[in-house]
Amino acid sequence: MGNRATFVLAGPEGYTRHRSSFGAVALDLDLLAGPEVVIPYLRAHAPEDGWYPDDMVEAGVLADPFRRLLLVFEREGPAASLRTRAAGLELLRLAWADWEVRWLYDGQSGLRAHLGLGPQEPDADVYPGPALEPEDEELADPDPLVAVVTVGTDRCHVLADIDDHPVEEGPALLDRLRDAPDHGRHRLRADAGIHVDPGRRRVGWWLNAARAHAGTVGRRWPGWTVEFWEDRWEEHERASGGRFAPPASDRATALADVRAQALERWAGPRADVRERLVAALPHATIGRGFGPAVTAEQAASARAAVERAHAAAVGAPHRPPGPAHRGAGVATGLPPAVVERPRRAAGGG
Repeated sequence: MGNRATFVLAGPEGYTRHRSSFGAVALDLDLLAGPEVVIPYLRAHAPEDGWYPDDMVEAGVLADPFRRLLLVFEREGPAASLRTRAAGLELLRLAWADWEVRWLYDGQSGLRAHLGLGPQEPDADVYPGPALEPEDEELADPDPLVAVVTVGTDRCHVLADIDDHPVEEGPALLDRLRDAPDHGRHRLRADAGIHVDPGRRRVGWWLNAARAHAGTVGRRWPGWTVEFWEDRWEEHERASGGRFAPPASDRATALADVRAQALERWAGPRADVRERLVAALPHATIGRGFGPAVTAEQAASARAAVERAHAAAVGAPHRPPGPAHRGAGVATGLPPAVVERPRRAAGGG
C-alpha cells in the first residue's frame, strides 16, 4: 500500500520522471516551498521507469523551469478541500511567482496528454461510495468526506467520497439511489458533487481533487448532455435550487490554516528514510519510493518561501481565482504544446 505520486521535470532537452510511494498526501504543502527548493527535492526522488495506471496515481506534478509552467493534481491536501482550496491555490500561485500554475482535473491522464503520450484505457469497474444516513457521524466533521448528489428539484443524497466519483456510475446512479436516504438539503461542505436533471437528461458535476480520464466521463451517460464544472461548486448550487449550499469560507482563516500546515511540513531537516531502513535491515529488500533527505538549509528556505507567499496574500486585495490556477481547458486536455523528447534518467527512470 502507499500513496503514489509521480513527478515530471521537463525542459528543452526532454523530461525525466521520478516517483514517490508515499508522497501523494498534501503534495501542495511540499510545493509551497517554491521552485528553488522543490525542483531539487523532486529530482532527488528515485527515477521512474514505467507508468502506473492512471487510476492508481493519487498526486502528481510537472515542473518546467524553461517554460515556467507548473501542473499539479492531488486527491488529499488543503487544495483538495473546499474550505481551504482557494487559499491553498492562491498561496501556491504566489510561491511560484511568474510561473503559470494549472490544476490537472484529469490527474495523470492529463499529465500524460501534456507530454504527448497516448491515453491509457480507463478502468471499466466503478466503485461508488455508499449513501449516508442524515445522522451519519461523518456529517459532524467540519470537512466531511462526502459527495453530494441532487436529482431534479426535490432530492438530495449524500455519499461517502471514498472511491470513484458518482458521475462515473452513469444512469445506474439513479437506480442505486432510488430508495436511498433523502437529506432534503446539504448545507455542509463537500469534496465533490453532481446534479442530475432526468427530465432534460442533463448532468453537471464537479470536484476539488482530480479523476483520471475526467474528459471521457460523458461516455458513461449515452444520450445525456454532461457538463464538467471543474471545481465550480457554485454551478451545482444554482442548478439544484440551493439544495446544495455549503457555508462560505473565511479567506484569512483559510490562508492562516494552510500557512500553518506548510510550516509544520517544513519544520526542520528530514532523514533519508530508505537509508535508515537499509542500515537497520541489511538483508531486507527495501523499495526506492521513499522521500529523500531534507537539510536544515532546505527546510529554512522552504519556510521562508511559505512566509513570503502568505505575506503577499494578506497584503494584497483579494481577487477571484483566474485561469492560471482554475485549470481552464484542462478537463479535456491541455492546449497543444511543444512535446518534450523523452530521455531516460540515470538508472532507467
